[in-house]
Amino acid sequence: MSYLLTTLTKKREVDSIIRDTIDKVLVLRFGKASDANCLQLDDILAKSAREVSKFATIALVDTDSEEVQVYVKYFDITLIPSTIFFFNAHHMKMDSGTADHTKWIGAFHRRQDFIDIVEAIYRGAMKGKLIVSCPLPLERIPKFQLLFKDV
Repeated sequence: MSYLLTTLTKKREVDSIIRDTIDKVLVLRFGKASDANCLQLDDILAKSAREVSKFATIALVDTDSEEVQVYVKYFDITLIPSTIFFFNAHHMKMDSGTADHTKWIGAFHRRQDFIDIVEAIYRGAMKGKLIVSCPLPLERIPKFQLLFKDV
């Protein structure tokens, strides 16, 4: 299903889509097309793309690409897939009760979970918020033990 979504492999492409996506949530999935969890997430993203198209744009960022490593480092992407949200070039954060508000780590349990999150981010962004509360129940939020380097 990954082939249905735009895949970005160059820093210039990522810069451009962040800058040029206006009045819509930009969903960037950082990961690898060869990873099983990424493929599961890509399937959900591709099946949701039409439904969220009025208020969101979805693209995949290939973390194997040398040119996007600046973003991989900047967003501290150590676990894949990681999904990052933007609105009008602002990084949107989500409080989902985890230590990391900057990204969604892992796949979504189901398509509706993804749609609910994108809608919550869009509604919050339209009100000028840069951080929104996760609309999902705790049992549907992936749990990861975050390891902080050099702490």
